[in-house]
Amino acid sequence: DDTPIVVRLKQGADGYWEATAAWFGQAPAPAASDETDIVGHVSAGWDLSAATTIAPDYGIERFYLPEGEGIAIQNDMRVRPFGVRVAIAADGAGQIKALIDGDKTLFEEPLY
Repeated sequence: DDTPIVVRLKQGADGYWEATAAWFGQAPAPAASDETDIVGHVSAGWDLSAATTIAPDYGIERFYLPEGEGIAIQNDMRVRPFGVRVAIAADGAGQIKALIDGDKTLFEEPLY
């Protein structure tokens, strides 16, 4: 069994979104206009006591690039941080839309 977790996010001064709160099950109140909630799952076997750090799965842990374009990016990821642009649906499901290196968009998911 997976345990659902809701993580409330708020945009930081650096432009990246940061977790500000989390709940198992569902959030007690809707997110404010400057916040959003992403829903993940915690796999069975984690100790869910209050003092524990956990690693939820949000469904955005992998990003696939067109064949032949990934090796250089993969090597660069080992030496500097990259970011992702994620779209979050009304139900909290996340989907990666773009891979970002600083201010440069390396790859953007095409519209279907």
